[in-house]
Amino acid sequence: MSNLTEIKGICPIIATPFTESAEIDYGSLDRLVKELIKGGCYAVTLFGIAGEYYKLNDEEREMMAQITVKAADTAGGKTIISVTDHSTEVAVKRARYFEELGADCLMLLPPFFLKPGVKYLYEHMKRVANAVEIPIMIQYAPEQTGVAIQPEIFCKLQKECPNIIYYKIECKPAGPYVTNLLRLTDGKMKIFVGNAGFQLIECMDRGAIGAMPGCSMYDVYLDIYNNYVNGNRKKALQLHNRLLPMLNHIRQNVEQIILFEKRILKYRGIIAYDYCRKPSYDTDEYFDRLFDEFYKEMAENYGW
Repeated sequence: MSNLTEIKGICPIIATPFTESAEIDYGSLDRLVKELIKGGCYAVTLFGIAGEYYKLNDEEREMMAQITVKAADTAGGKTIISVTDHSTEVAVKRARYFEELGADCLMLLPPFFLKPGVKYLYEHMKRVANAVEIPIMIQYAPEQTGVAIQPEIFCKLQKECPNIIYYKIECKPAGPYVTNLLRLTDGKMKIFVGNAGFQLIECMDRGAIGAMPGCSMYDVYLDIYNNYVNGNRKKALQLHNRLLPMLNHIRQNVEQIILFEKRILKYRGIIAYDYCRKPSYDTDEYFDRLFDEFYKEMAENYGW
């Protein structure tokens, strides 16, 4: 484990930039990755749920992975790439491909279509982990997948697979689950906060080492995280409380936060368009107006 790449801090989920004609904007992707790394993020994460991976074909995914690894390496950062395939055999091939491409860590989303049993989920995660040498992060998102996994299963994996080191926890509530994982492993698990960092302060109080929020407000999360790890928890809490109204407004639906994350990125000039492939979220005049109020306040505070 000591020879494996370390992952920590803020490692945001990359939004997939599309043109107005729904084609991937690879230029904006390259610019986004470099912005995140040069802006202070320890790593970037490709093909998270908020990255619309489920709307991409294989050719697009391969091209995005190539661009992301190269851009992150150029900017001096790390790359985490998610393996989301539902077939174990396909997931193993995908994991090996990403490793050969140069990914520093893989995030593994356990299969959830038709709700396979715990035995099959365990075998899937173990086979993928054993197929590669780079670190593995398991994503636990039962609200999105509908699949619940007991912490004891993850603890067993952690003991049997030396490269399964990290866990992204975004169940609700996340805090008790984080505490339970750390208790069962004598504090050995390295846990990241998901769910847009909504419970960031609480989960770091409980022992989490980082977060994987959306990428549009990465500097806000960095401000919170850096204050926390430098011993200024009070300031971190104040900054987090300033972020919560925006999060509460835009994260009522997964497709909704994807749309508004992209709108923020476009407003900030980081990507060219905020198009989301269909089906997506349809906003309305009042929602947009309230979003603009929250955005204006965030922009004034952070000089966007």
